[in-house]
Amino acid sequence: MKGLKLLITITMLMFSSLALADYEVYKDYDLSESVSSVTTVKVDANMMDVYLEGLGETWVKSNKIAMELGQIKDFHIYASELPQSGEFNLVLVVNFDKGADLEPSKEKYQAFMKKWSEKQEKKTRKIVKTYPDIRQLTGEYRLREILMK
Repeated sequence: MKGLKLLITITMLMFSSLALADYEVYKDYDLSESVSSVTTVKVDANMMDVYLEGLGETWVKSNKIAMELGQIKDFHIYASELPQSGEFNLVLVVNFDKGADLEPSKEKYQAFMKKWSEKQEKKTRKIVKTYPDIRQLTGEYRLREILMK
């Protein structure tokens, strides 16, 4: 019986502490306008350089064009220094000035494809067909920074 009373008391204290959390968006913290698209990748052992070479010819080139056109803010590739230690060992990040930049746009698409070229499109299709043999996508995220006041 004492154990049950203790359990009930502990449970009530846990829930009452949750009710005391008063943080409120725009009062205690703001949300950044910028948004990041993050993809986590598990690249097979000894295949990192092969995958990076492919990304250089596809993902990197396309993001450079998107930056030139003002469609993205910037992009990054991060590799784990401990490549066999978890669910992913490579992170691809694309940063946008605002969430609206992620919306579909015929004009943006046409401007991009004009610079991308049909030759590059064929080359990219050939390269990306090899990706499933050397890597697995483990997650995709859309992140917005929380700015504490």
